[in-house]
Amino acid sequence: MTKRAVSTTQPSLLRADARRNRERILEAAVRAFTEKGADVPIDTIAKAAGVGSATLYRHFPTREALVEATYRNELARVCDSAIELLADFPPDRALRLWMDRFIDYLAAKHGMADALRAAVASGADPFSEALDKLGTAIGTLLHAGTDAGLLRSDIDPLDVGFSLAGVALITGTPTQRERADRLLDLLVDGLRYGAGR
Repeated sequence: MTKRAVSTTQPSLLRADARRNRERILEAAVRAFTEKGADVPIDTIAKAAGVGSATLYRHFPTREALVEATYRNELARVCDSAIELLADFPPDRALRLWMDRFIDYLAAKHGMADALRAAVASGADPFSEALDKLGTAIGTLLHAGTDAGLLRSDIDPLDVGFSLAGVALITGTPTQRERADRLLDLLVDGLRYGAGR
């Protein structure tokens, strides 16, 4: 009976532990790829995550798999935050806050550019779901704003996404963050109900 109790609880503890290890690895990887580039040693990422190299390789058998998972994880994090922000803020404010997160995500992606290029060259496709996920997240924010009478209803979510990418492109350095904030404020003002009339 005791053995059964141990064997049924142990796998769930291992799964939770494995999930935590995976999350720590991905957090360390995005920092490492952003700050040190594509060639950062895998052992450095494992050490920063507080795990051994074998644990990292169990989750991500190749560098390309780690790069792809890191990118997808950051994308999911920014997209999922749309719902969280709508739970706490009016839709127009949630949209503006989400835009800040998206700009931060693009900055991390820019820092990972070499690593992403290497992953794509090896046959990985980290971008396969990006437009759909981003369109859904932005669409959720826009629809909530439209339903609340705060935002226009004639906006294509991907147009907003490409506008944000443009803001990130021209304000991609930390010294330009103030300009990015002004441009994002202008963008939200243009999305407000009545702005297109």
